[in-house]
Amino acid sequence: MNTTEIGFLLLTVAGLMNASFTLPMKFTRRWAWENTWLVWTVFALLLLPPVVTLCTVPDLAAVYRISGIAQLLSVMAFGAGWGLAQVFFGIAVDAIGIALTFSLVLGTSAAVGALIPMLRLHSDKLHTPAGHTLLLGIATVLLGVAICAVAGRLREYAKPIATGKQRENATAGLILAILCGCGAAFVNFGLAFGAPLIEIAARHGASPTGAVNAVWLPVMVAGAIPNLLYCLYLLNKNSSGHNFARGGLSHWILAFVMAAFWFCSTLLYGASVSRLGPLGAVLGWPLFMSLIVIAASLLGIVTGEWKRSGRRPLTIQLAGVAVLVFAIFILAKASQALA
Repeated sequence: MNTTEIGFLLLTVAGLMNASFTLPMKFTRRWAWENTWLVWTVFALLLLPPVVTLCTVPDLAAVYRISGIAQLLSVMAFGAGWGLAQVFFGIAVDAIGIALTFSLVLGTSAAVGALIPMLRLHSDKLHTPAGHTLLLGIATVLLGVAICAVAGRLREYAKPIATGKQRENATAGLILAILCGCGAAFVNFGLAFGAPLIEIAARHGASPTGAVNAVWLPVMVAGAIPNLLYCLYLLNKNSSGHNFARGGLSHWILAFVMAAFWFCSTLLYGASVSRLGPLGAVLGWPLFMSLIVIAASLLGIVTGEWKRSGRRPLTIQLAGVAVLVFAIFILAKASQALA
């Protein structure tokens, strides 16, 4: 198995894990959304990243000192923008479900997160046959998620129990999901534009996989700030702080499982990018997004999100998934040509 094949394998596992990370949220019923999201934030963004980075990046303080404050602040700015998008994501999942949220968020993110680094860092590749194949792959991803979004919208209106308020919440969820998609791409910007940090970490003895963690740490710590502030605001507004005593140990474990799945998927994505060549962040991101949408769609079906929606919405959703599978083949071809 060559390096590129290993990269694709890591991407597949990362996509499955990322698509699954919100599932435990369905079982934290004694907690409000803000209780679960706050604990997830602490575990996923404040506790796990420092532990892993300190274990995988030698002389971390020197790495950040050499990189300079400007480089570090730029990466953290991307993390803060992504953190705000994560707030929108959590609310959107609660309003419109896993399948539709992932479709809208990741479709928008796939396009934005791949095109901006391509234009800024690899514009010379854009007007080549391989570059055109990449653009075709990104366009196919957008088509696939657009089909999934239509299916999700039809699903909401097909449910006989949907009230006016629920439909208003669904509309708000759709808007938040699109905004989240734009902001979600910032995490890939942090990786793509944080290449100098990765290079410095590698020079200090970090492995190609571990060096990426020098970027993930500032991205995630900065991303934790909007999440913490919003959760604390909701805890105060809704007087839901007492819920922490109601859920018992199981709710804390479920929140940790959410954090572990999400954080591991992020680490695997970073590891895959390092194996996909100099355009890894450009090629890997839409592939990663497509795999997540496919996995999330199937999980949504398995967990009953499409019950009582009728045959037509589900058929359209599966058609969208088929388009995304086709997009993966196009992007894989682009990866071979650009390698």
